[in-house]
Amino acid sequence: MSHNSFGHMFRFTTWGESHGPALGVVIDGCPPNLAISEEIIQRDLDRRRPGQSRYTTQRQEADRVAILSGTFEDERTGGLKTTGTPIALQIQNTDQRSKDYSDIRDKYRPGHADITYQQKYGIRDYRGGGRSSARETAARVAAGAVARLVIPCVKIRASLVQIGSKKIDRNNFDWDEVDNNPFFCADKNAAKNWAPYLDEIRKDGNSIGAIIEVVASCVPPGWGAPVYGKLSADLASAMMSINAVKGVEIGAGFEAAYLSGIENADQMRAGSDGPNRQSAPDFLSNHAGGILGGISNGDEIVVRFAVKPTSSILTQRQTVTTKNQDTDIITKGRHDPCVGIRAVPIGEAMMALVLADHFLRHRGQTGHDGTVG
Repeated sequence: MSHNSFGHMFRFTTWGESHGPALGVVIDGCPPNLAISEEIIQRDLDRRRPGQSRYTTQRQEADRVAILSGTFEDERTGGLKTTGTPIALQIQNTDQRSKDYSDIRDKYRPGHADITYQQKYGIRDYRGGGRSSARETAARVAAGAVARLVIPCVKIRASLVQIGSKKIDRNNFDWDEVDNNPFFCADKNAAKNWAPYLDEIRKDGNSIGAIIEVVASCVPPGWGAPVYGKLSADLASAMMSINAVKGVEIGAGFEAAYLSGIENADQMRAGSDGPNRQSAPDFLSNHAGGILGGISNGDEIVVRFAVKPTSSILTQRQTVTTKNQDTDIITKGRHDPCVGIRAVPIGEAMMALVLADHFLRHRGQTGHDGTVG
C-alpha cells in the first residue's frame, strides 16, 4: 500500500509540499510512442494556476512544468514521445510566504488537517499545511494532462454548478461558457450573479463551499469491473482524494433516493448504428451516470463532488494550542474564498487519470479497448 500513489496499470505518485522548493509527480505505466510536450501539460496547469482572479488565492505561481524523464525525441520521427518508462514532472514553488504562518505555528486551524497530521505523525509542517495543502493538486493536474493522451477518444469537461445555495440554471447550460468566466461555470448568467455574492463573502472574512460536475463523453462500454474494481468506486475514491471534498455522487446520486423504480431506470432503444450493435443502445435518460454494475455503459459518465468552504478565513475562531490550551485564531495569508473554483480542472484531471487506468486494465484483460460492439 502506498499513501501517495493512485491507480493500477496507469499509476502516479505525487510528492512535495506547499512551501517546499518544488512539487511533482512520477507516472508509471504510460504507453510508449505518445506525442507529448511541456506545452500540452502546461495548458491544463494554467487553468488551475492561482492568482488569476480576485476570487482565488493571490499567491503568484507560474506553475511551469518540466519533464525530467520518460520521453525521447527521435530525429527520424520528429517530436517528443513517451518511451514507456516512468515520466517525472516537476513544478517549482516560487512565491511561498512562510512568514504568514509564523503566528499560528503553535495553534491548530479549525477545519484543517493540522490536528490529525500531528496526531498521526507527531510532527507537521505548519507552513500552509505542507503535504495537506491543495498546492499538491498541481501535480495531479499535470499527471491528468498525460492521462488524456492515453484516451484521446474521450472528452472530459467540468463546470462549477453551485456555490453555497446558489445553483446554475440547467436551461442556460453551455460548455463553451466555461472558459469565459472566472468561475469555470457553464451558465454565464449564474457566473454574473456569483461575482457580487462572492465579493461579499470575501469582504466579510468568510468562505463558501461549492459543487463541481465532471462529464466524460465518448467513453466506450465495458470499462470497469463488476465487484472490487468498479469504475464508479475508483471515480469516487479519486474525487474524494481531492483536498476539501466531502461528498461524491454519480448520475442521479442522492436524488435517486427520491425516485421510484419506474422513474430511475434508464430505458433503452436500439442504437443509431442498428439493432445488431447490442452493446451500444440509446439510453432515454442517464440516472446511472454512464455506469451500471461498476462498468461503463457507453453513455456519458457524470460525477459531481462537493467541496467544503475554505477553512482558512480572516474571522476569529476558537481553537487549541499544541499544548492543548484554549485560544483564538485568525488565519492570515492568501486563501481562496471558494476553493471549489480551482477544483474544476482538478476534477477533470482525476477523471482522466481513472479512465486512462481503466482503459489499460480493460485492454489488458479483453484485448480490445471497448469500442468494438
